[in-house]
Amino acid sequence: MFVAKVIGSIVATEKVHTMRGHKLLVVEPFRLDQAKGDQLTTTGRTFVAVDMLGAGVDDFVLIAQGSSARFTPETQQLPIDCVVIGIVDSVHIEHQAVYNRQRSSA
Repeated sequence: MFVAKVIGSIVATEKVHTMRGHKLLVVEPFRLDQAKGDQLTTTGRTFVAVDMLGAGVDDFVLIAQGSSARFTPETQQLPIDCVVIGIVDSVHIEHQAVYNRQRSSA
């Protein structure tokens, strides 16, 4: 699993039957900033993830990749390798909050 930020969405009107009705998001994995240690920073990569939860742009989410993306009842028959499995409320590292959804949306 990875923490990622939703940075966009993809619309594909033509796709395989099993993917119809599934929202596609562009997500950017984040990691702990090694220099500061008190904030999250981008890894510089992006992925397309199937959204099963209703996440939106600027939300931090948990993503599962690879064959693990197909381990939920909702995704086991989908041809995917990245799925949103959680919407992050907060991230704490060594007793310090490095992300809080309520504070970031204000």
